[in-house]
Amino acid sequence: MDVEWLILADGAQTMGNKLYLLGGGWDAVTVSGAFPISHHMAIAVSFRVPWAETNVKHNFEVGIEHEDGESLATIGGQFEVGRPVGIPAGSDQRSQVALDMSLELPKPGVYAILVKLEGEDSARTHFRVVPQG
Repeated sequence: MDVEWLILADGAQTMGNKLYLLGGGWDAVTVSGAFPISHHMAIAVSFRVPWAETNVKHNFEVGIEHEDGESLATIGGQFEVGRPVGIPAGSDQRSQVALDMSLELPKPGVYAILVKLEGEDSARTHFRVVPQG
């Protein structure tokens, strides 16, 4: 099993295993005002689940940390993908998760988004926070 994609967005939700994004694909945030500052954002993750791992609960965790190692948030959950009627044997399945949040950014710099599957590092991306100058 692996992470198919990890996308940062202004807003995201899943419905009917479709991903709806608003302002997706960014990697930098320009902020005005004094730190710490609250920023609304979303994280969308797609998990590719092999046939042999369907109909089983899987654990995931999404962590956000500053480049100096300070952890800002950890969000965990579970997902389970079934086998729809009529799907060809051996077919992979997709499970998508959208996490919508207000995150307090303590300082400028680079922030990492880390995804773990069953406790193992699976994907990583980052974004920069830049004060408006």
